[in-house]
Amino acid sequence: LQNIEVEKRYGKIPQIIGDFAQLQQSFMNIIINAAEAMENGGKLTITTKTFNGMVEIEFTDTGKGIPQENLTKIFEPFFTTKQKGTGLGLSVVFGIINRHQGEIEVKSEVGKGTTFIIRLPKNIK
Repeated sequence: LQNIEVEKRYGKIPQIIGDFAQLQQSFMNIIINAAEAMENGGKLTITTKTFNGMVEIEFTDTGKGIPQENLTKIFEPFFTTKQKGTGLGLSVVFGIINRHQGEIEVKSEVGKGTTFIIRLPKNIK
């Protein structure tokens, strides 16, 4: 993560019961996308907190942002705007979060950056 400042705002959260490797992969995919969106450097803020009985993990970057027309497509398999991308990264993230009975929300503004909010239940049924 060259020229990228990482700010960690870790709140007190309960332990999540789930597949550690899968959750780690989903978080890494989001972090890699954030880094790629900040080609000339920027800031990535990672926040954890409890919200409405869910554990919330938020990734906010100061990258180029995602155009509105692409926001509905980013979780589709093989959708990519990158020359070397497979279009599977966020599709995999969506599947992993879904299997953990979680939800994912994306907010983005072109030229300002993107926020991915992952919400996971404290206890998976």
